Amino acid sequence: MPRDLDPSISERNFVLDALRQGLRVDGRVVDQTRDLEITFGDEYGNVDVRMGKTRVLARISADIAQPYPNKPFEGFFAINTSLSPMSSPAHSHSSSAEETEFHISTLIEKSIRRSQALDTESLCIVAGKKCWHVRADVHFLDGDGGLLDAASIAVMAGLLHFRRPDLRIEGSEVYVYPLSERVGVPLVLLHTPICTTISYFPPTLETDPLLPVLDVTLQEERLRTSELTLTLNTQNELTMIHKAGGAVVPAHEVLRAARVASEKCRGVVELVKRRIVKDEEIRKQDGRGGYFEGEAAEDRKVRVP
Repeated sequence: MPRDLDPSISERNFVLDALRQGLRVDGRVVDQTRDLEITFGDEYGNVDVRMGKTRVLARISADIAQPYPNKPFEGFFAINTSLSPMSSPAHSHSSSAEETEFHISTLIEKSIRRSQALDTESLCIVAGKKCWHVRADVHFLDGDGGLLDAASIAVMAGLLHFRRPDLRIEGSEVYVYPLSERVGVPLVLLHTPICTTISYFPPTLETDPLLPVLDVTLQEERLRTSELTLTLNTQNELTMIHKAGGAVVPAHEVLRAARVASEKCRGVVELVKRRIVKDEEIRKQDGRGGYFEGEAAEDRKVRVP
Protein backbone atom coordinates (compact mmCIF):
# COMPACT_ATOMS: atom_id res chain seq x y z
CA MET A 1 0.00 0.00 0.00
CA PRO A 2 1.49 3.39 -0.92
CA ARG A 3 2.19 5.87 1.83
CA ASP A 4 0.73 9.35 1.91
CA LEU A 5 2.85 11.97 0.23
CA ASP A 6 4.55 14.61 2.33
CA PRO A 7 2.84 18.02 2.33
CA SER A 8 3.76 20.22 -0.58
CA ILE A 9 5.38 23.62 -0.11
CA SER A 10 2.10 25.39 -0.95
CA GLU A 11 0.14 23.24 1.50
CA ARG A 12 2.75 23.78 4.21
CA ASN A 13 2.76 27.56 3.78
CA PHE A 14 -1.05 27.71 3.70
CA VAL A 15 -1.52 25.70 6.91
CA LEU A 16 1.23 27.50 8.80
CA ASP A 17 0.03 30.96 7.73
CA ALA A 18 -3.49 30.08 8.86
CA LEU A 19 -2.23 28.87 12.26
CA ARG A 20 -0.26 32.08 12.74
CA GLN A 21 -3.53 33.96 12.25
CA GLY A 22 -5.34 31.74 14.77
CA LEU A 23 -7.23 29.79 12.07
CA ARG A 24 -7.29 26.14 11.05
CA VAL A 25 -8.25 24.31 7.89
CA ASP A 26 -11.20 22.54 9.56
CA GLY A 27 -12.61 25.80 10.95
CA ARG A 28 -11.51 25.41 14.57
CA VAL A 29 -9.41 27.82 16.59
CA VAL A 30 -5.99 26.77 17.88
CA ASP A 31 -7.20 25.85 21.40
CA GLN A 32 -10.34 23.97 20.33
CA THR A 33 -10.69 20.20 20.31
CA ARG A 34 -12.67 18.13 17.84
CA ASP A 35 -16.08 16.73 18.69
CA LEU A 36 -15.75 13.65 20.90
CA GLU A 37 -18.16 10.75 20.38
CA ILE A 38 -18.18 7.74 22.73
CA THR A 39 -20.27 4.67 21.88
CA PHE A 40 -20.48 1.46 23.93
CA GLY A 41 -21.02 -1.96 22.39
CA ASP A 42 -23.31 -4.79 23.44
CA GLU A 43 -20.65 -6.33 25.69
CA TYR A 44 -19.30 -4.50 28.71
CA GLY A 45 -15.92 -2.93 27.98
CA ASN A 46 -16.38 -2.47 24.22
CA VAL A 47 -15.88 1.21 23.39
CA ASP A 48 -15.83 3.10 20.10
CA VAL A 49 -14.22 6.56 20.39
CA ARG A 50 -14.29 9.11 17.59
CA MET A 51 -12.43 12.42 17.55
CA GLY A 52 -13.30 14.02 14.25
CA LYS A 53 -12.14 11.52 11.64
CA THR A 54 -9.95 9.64 14.11
CA ARG A 55 -11.56 6.42 15.33
CA VAL A 56 -10.27 4.04 18.01
CA LEU A 57 -11.87 0.83 19.24
CA ALA A 58 -11.02 -0.63 22.66
CA ARG A 59 -12.12 -3.95 24.12
CA ILE A 60 -11.66 -4.89 27.78
CA SER A 61 -11.69 -8.58 28.70
CA ALA A 62 -10.91 -10.63 31.80
CA ASP A 63 -9.74 -14.21 32.30
CA ILE A 64 -8.67 -16.19 35.34
CA ALA A 65 -4.92 -16.81 35.63
CA GLN A 66 -2.26 -17.65 38.19
CA PRO A 67 -0.46 -14.66 39.76
CA TYR A 68 3.27 -14.15 39.74
CA PRO A 69 5.12 -15.83 42.62
CA ASN A 70 6.59 -12.49 43.75
CA LYS A 71 3.14 -10.81 43.63
CA PRO A 72 0.72 -13.39 45.06
CA PHE A 73 -1.87 -10.78 46.09
CA GLU A 74 -2.12 -8.98 42.74
CA GLY A 75 -3.73 -9.65 39.38
CA PHE A 76 -2.63 -8.69 35.88
CA PHE A 77 -3.42 -5.71 33.69
CA ALA A 78 -2.05 -5.54 30.14
CA ILE A 79 -2.59 -3.10 27.25
CA ASN A 80 -2.12 -4.20 23.63
CA THR A 81 -2.24 -1.87 20.63
CA SER A 82 -2.75 -2.64 16.95
CA LEU A 83 -1.87 -0.02 14.35
CA SER A 84 -2.59 -1.34 10.86
CA PRO A 85 -2.48 0.26 7.39
CA MET A 86 -6.29 0.26 7.50
CA SER A 87 -6.18 3.37 9.68
CA SER A 88 -4.07 5.36 7.21
CA PRO A 89 -1.70 4.71 4.27
CA ALA A 90 0.94 6.45 6.36
CA HIS A 91 0.80 3.48 8.74
CA SER A 92 1.83 0.89 6.18
CA HIS A 93 4.20 -1.88 7.20
CA SER A 94 7.49 -0.08 7.58
CA SER A 95 9.98 0.89 10.23
CA SER A 96 8.30 4.28 10.75
CA ALA A 97 4.91 2.63 11.35
CA GLU A 98 6.46 0.26 13.89
CA GLU A 99 8.09 3.21 15.65
CA THR A 100 4.75 5.02 15.78
CA GLU A 101 2.99 2.01 17.28
CA PHE A 102 5.80 1.47 19.81
CA HIS A 103 5.67 5.16 20.75
CA ILE A 104 1.90 5.09 21.33
CA SER A 105 2.02 1.77 23.20
CA THR A 106 4.81 2.96 25.51
CA LEU A 107 3.08 6.23 26.42
CA ILE A 108 -0.26 4.48 27.10
CA GLU A 109 1.55 2.00 29.35
CA LYS A 110 3.18 4.83 31.29
CA SER A 111 -0.01 6.88 31.50
CA ILE A 112 -2.44 4.16 32.61
CA ARG A 113 -0.85 0.89 33.69
CA ARG A 114 2.32 2.16 35.37
CA SER A 115 0.42 4.97 37.09
CA GLN A 116 -1.67 2.22 38.76
CA ALA A 117 -4.96 3.55 37.52
CA LEU A 118 -6.36 0.03 37.99
CA ASP A 119 -6.05 -1.46 41.47
CA THR A 120 -4.40 -4.81 40.72
CA GLU A 121 -4.80 -6.01 44.31
CA SER A 122 -8.58 -5.99 43.80
CA LEU A 123 -8.06 -8.56 41.01
CA CYS A 124 -6.83 -11.21 43.46
CA ILE A 125 -9.21 -14.18 43.89
CA VAL A 126 -7.17 -16.65 45.97
CA ALA A 127 -3.74 -15.47 47.11
CA GLY A 128 -0.99 -17.18 45.14
CA LYS A 129 -3.50 -19.39 43.30
CA LYS A 130 -5.99 -17.48 41.13
CA CYS A 131 -6.43 -13.91 39.98
CA TRP A 132 -8.08 -11.89 37.24
CA HIS A 133 -6.09 -11.06 34.12
CA VAL A 134 -7.58 -7.87 32.68
CA ARG A 135 -6.59 -7.04 29.13
CA ALA A 136 -7.23 -3.94 27.03
CA ASP A 137 -6.97 -4.39 23.26
CA VAL A 138 -6.79 -1.11 21.34
CA HIS A 139 -7.41 -1.04 17.58
CA PHE A 140 -6.88 2.10 15.49
CA LEU A 141 -9.51 2.11 12.75
CA ASP A 142 -9.03 5.61 11.30
CA GLY A 143 -5.99 7.78 11.91
CA ASP A 144 -6.39 11.52 11.39
CA GLY A 145 -4.16 12.70 14.21
CA GLY A 146 -4.45 12.48 17.97
CA LEU A 147 -4.18 8.68 18.16
CA LEU A 148 -2.60 8.71 21.62
CA ASP A 149 -5.26 10.99 23.10
CA ALA A 150 -8.09 8.96 21.58
CA ALA A 151 -6.54 5.68 22.75
CA SER A 152 -6.24 6.86 26.35
CA ILE A 153 -9.90 7.93 26.34
CA ALA A 154 -10.95 4.59 24.85
CA VAL A 155 -9.02 2.53 27.42
CA MET A 156 -10.25 4.52 30.43
CA ALA A 157 -13.84 4.53 29.14
CA GLY A 158 -13.62 0.77 28.66
CA LEU A 159 -12.28 0.20 32.17
CA LEU A 160 -15.04 2.35 33.68
CA HIS A 161 -17.69 0.56 31.63
CA PHE A 162 -16.42 -3.00 32.08
CA ARG A 163 -18.10 -5.43 34.50
CA ARG A 164 -16.38 -8.66 35.46
CA PRO A 165 -18.44 -11.70 36.50
CA ASP A 166 -19.20 -12.22 40.18
CA LEU A 167 -17.51 -15.05 42.08
CA ARG A 168 -18.30 -17.57 44.80
CA ILE A 169 -15.55 -19.55 46.53
CA GLU A 170 -16.29 -22.87 48.21
CA GLY A 171 -13.28 -24.71 49.53
CA SER A 172 -11.01 -25.41 46.57
CA GLU A 173 -13.52 -24.40 43.93
CA VAL A 174 -14.30 -21.02 42.41
CA TYR A 175 -17.67 -20.46 40.74
CA VAL A 176 -17.94 -17.71 38.13
CA TYR A 177 -21.50 -16.53 37.55
CA PRO A 178 -22.66 -15.20 34.16
CA LEU A 179 -24.04 -11.70 34.01
CA SER A 180 -27.44 -13.16 33.21
CA GLU A 181 -27.56 -14.58 36.77
CA ARG A 182 -25.76 -11.94 38.82
CA VAL A 183 -24.93 -8.29 38.31
CA GLY A 184 -21.36 -7.79 37.15
CA VAL A 185 -18.73 -6.27 39.41
CA PRO A 186 -17.08 -3.01 38.23
CA LEU A 187 -13.32 -2.68 38.30
CA VAL A 188 -11.65 -0.70 41.08
CA LEU A 189 -10.03 2.38 39.56
CA LEU A 190 -7.82 4.55 41.73
CA HIS A 191 -7.84 7.49 39.31
CA THR A 192 -8.73 8.32 35.71
CA PRO A 193 -5.71 9.57 33.71
CA ILE A 194 -6.35 11.17 30.30
CA CYS A 195 -3.66 12.09 27.77
CA THR A 196 -3.55 15.53 26.19
CA THR A 197 -1.12 16.37 23.39
CA ILE A 198 -0.24 19.94 22.47
CA SER A 199 1.68 20.53 19.24
CA TYR A 200 4.00 23.46 18.57
CA PHE A 201 4.58 25.16 15.24
CA PRO A 202 7.24 27.64 14.10
CA PRO A 203 6.28 31.33 14.50
CA THR A 204 6.62 34.03 11.86
CA LEU A 205 9.81 35.40 13.42
CA GLU A 206 12.46 33.30 15.13
CA THR A 207 12.33 35.60 18.16
CA ASP A 208 8.60 34.99 18.67
CA PRO A 209 7.35 32.12 20.89
CA LEU A 210 6.17 28.84 19.43
CA LEU A 211 2.54 28.47 18.35
CA PRO A 212 0.73 25.96 20.61
CA VAL A 213 -2.13 24.06 18.95
CA LEU A 214 -4.48 21.60 20.66
CA ASP A 215 -5.76 18.36 19.12
CA VAL A 216 -4.06 18.51 15.72
CA THR A 217 -5.09 16.55 12.63
CA LEU A 218 -2.78 14.30 10.64
CA GLN A 219 -2.09 17.13 8.19
CA GLU A 220 -1.02 19.40 11.04
CA GLU A 221 1.02 16.66 12.74
CA ARG A 222 3.34 16.48 9.74
CA LEU A 223 4.13 20.18 10.01
CA ARG A 224 4.73 20.56 13.74
CA THR A 225 8.22 21.03 15.14
CA SER A 226 7.57 19.71 18.63
CA GLU A 227 4.90 18.10 20.80
CA LEU A 228 4.18 17.93 24.51
CA THR A 229 2.02 15.15 25.97
CA LEU A 230 0.72 15.43 29.52
CA THR A 231 -1.39 12.89 31.38
CA LEU A 232 -3.44 14.23 34.27
CA ASN A 233 -6.35 12.92 36.31
CA THR A 234 -9.37 14.69 37.79
CA GLN A 235 -7.38 15.39 40.98
CA ASN A 236 -4.94 17.53 38.95
CA GLU A 237 -2.18 14.97 39.49
CA LEU A 238 0.41 14.71 36.73
CA THR A 239 1.08 11.03 35.99
CA MET A 240 3.16 11.35 32.81
CA ILE A 241 4.87 14.02 30.74
CA HIS A 242 6.58 13.46 27.42
CA LYS A 243 8.34 15.94 25.15
CA ALA A 244 9.27 15.12 21.55
CA GLY A 245 10.85 17.30 18.89
CA GLY A 246 13.77 19.68 18.87
CA ALA A 247 12.00 22.95 19.67
CA VAL A 248 12.44 24.24 23.22
CA VAL A 249 9.26 24.57 25.29
CA PRO A 250 9.74 27.07 28.15
CA ALA A 251 8.61 26.32 31.71
CA HIS A 252 5.73 28.80 31.73
CA GLU A 253 4.32 27.13 28.61
CA VAL A 254 4.49 23.72 30.31
CA LEU A 255 2.46 25.09 33.24
CA ARG A 256 -0.10 26.57 30.85
CA ALA A 257 -0.32 23.26 28.99
CA ALA A 258 -0.90 21.45 32.30
CA ARG A 259 -3.86 23.69 33.08
CA VAL A 260 -5.32 23.02 29.63
CA ALA A 261 -4.82 19.27 30.07
CA SER A 262 -6.49 19.36 33.49
CA GLU A 263 -9.59 21.09 32.13
CA LYS A 264 -9.79 18.64 29.24
CA CYS A 265 -9.46 15.66 31.58
CA ARG A 266 -12.35 16.78 33.77
CA GLY A 267 -14.55 17.38 30.73
CA VAL A 268 -13.74 14.00 29.16
CA VAL A 269 -14.33 12.05 32.41
CA GLU A 270 -17.67 13.78 32.94
CA LEU A 271 -18.70 12.91 29.37
CA VAL A 272 -17.68 9.25 29.83
CA LYS A 273 -19.67 8.96 33.06
CA ARG A 274 -22.75 10.47 31.41
CA ARG A 275 -22.44 8.01 28.54
CA ILE A 276 -22.15 5.09 30.97
CA VAL A 277 -25.28 6.17 32.83
CA LYS A 278 -27.13 6.48 29.52
CA ASP A 279 -25.88 3.05 28.42
CA GLU A 280 -27.11 1.45 31.66
CA GLU A 281 -30.55 2.96 31.10
CA ILE A 282 -30.66 1.53 27.57
CA ARG A 283 -29.57 -1.90 28.83
CA LYS A 284 -32.37 -1.96 31.39
CA GLN A 285 -34.89 -1.09 28.72
CA ASP A 286 -33.92 -3.68 26.10
CA GLY A 287 -32.46 -6.31 28.46
CA ARG A 288 -29.07 -6.59 26.83
CA GLY A 289 -26.56 -8.87 28.56
CA GLY A 290 -22.80 -8.78 28.52
CA TYR A 291 -19.78 -10.82 29.42
CA PHE A 292 -20.30 -14.61 29.79
CA GLU A 293 -23.99 -14.18 28.97
CA GLY A 294 -25.87 -17.43 28.47
CA GLU A 295 -23.25 -19.70 30.09
CA ALA A 296 -24.19 -21.79 33.08
CA ALA A 297 -22.37 -21.23 36.35
CA GLU A 298 -21.22 -24.86 36.43
CA ASP A 299 -19.57 -24.40 33.04
CA ARG A 300 -17.43 -21.58 34.45
CA LYS A 301 -16.24 -23.51 37.52
CA VAL A 302 -12.49 -23.25 38.16
CA ARG A 303 -10.81 -25.65 40.58
CA VAL A 304 -8.10 -24.11 42.77
CA PRO A 305 -5.35 -26.63 43.60
